[in-house]
Amino acid sequence: MSDPETRLSTEEMAELSALADGSLPAERRAEVEARIAAEPELQAVLERQRRGFLATRGMAAEEVPASLQAEVEARRAALAAGKSRNRRWWPRLALAGASGVAAVVAAAVLLTGGPAAPTVADAARLATQPPTAPAPPRAPGSNTTLAVAVDGVAFPDFARAYGWHAVGVRAGRVGDRPAIVVVYAKDGRRLGYAIVGGSALSHPAGAQLSVIRGVEYRTWPVSGLLAVTWQRGGRTCVLIGRATRAELLKLASWPL
Repeated sequence: MSDPETRLSTEEMAELSALADGSLPAERRAEVEARIAAEPELQAVLERQRRGFLATRGMAAEEVPASLQAEVEARRAALAAGKSRNRRWWPRLALAGASGVAAVVAAAVLLTGGPAAPTVADAARLATQPPTAPAPPRAPGSNTTLAVAVDGVAFPDFARAYGWHAVGVRAGRVGDRPAIVVVYAKDGRRLGYAIVGGSALSHPAGAQLSVIRGVEYRTWPVSGLLAVTWQRGGRTCVLIGRATRAELLKLASWPL
């Protein structure tokens, strides 16, 4: 079955997005809600839009990195000039505008694939959310890993080596793939470490490449935070938080 988003017009997608973030005019709300009620597959589209809005709303107080703002503006210009295949998202961007991190992050996510195409940006967003369960203990017989894993890929125990203590866990999904996030804390700062199940996700566009012991690491800004992504055991890993690029790379490349 094809994704319902592919058959929606730009105007219909704009209205669904506006309904998700509460900006749909009152005179249109009843008709749009009636259509969603009559077409269950549209309910899933609306729910994805709402999740994206809620994920970005909490970041609105963050300062927008100039590099991210410039990238989104360039992509907006490409859309307006008809040089992008993602034209169906343009009405939504026009509604959102370019002010505020929430709009910029939403634009970046939608322009790089959206909810129908899982990306490392989706994984990074999941990794910024708070934990929903207590921290896992250290894995039995190990000094370097925790007792939680995704498809056999275990999470590291950074406490002894670097002073980052696991403080909680969150399970979720990146598109149709299961994912787990372990949240670490140190000196009032937090890091989210996500491992996504299934085949590896595509690399983020424009990310800075580093190669450490033969492994490729890519760092890029996400809503005022810095993120790094790489592969372990064929699975996508993302580490994001208030840390320097050097610190993130040191933690990401720590041999388990």
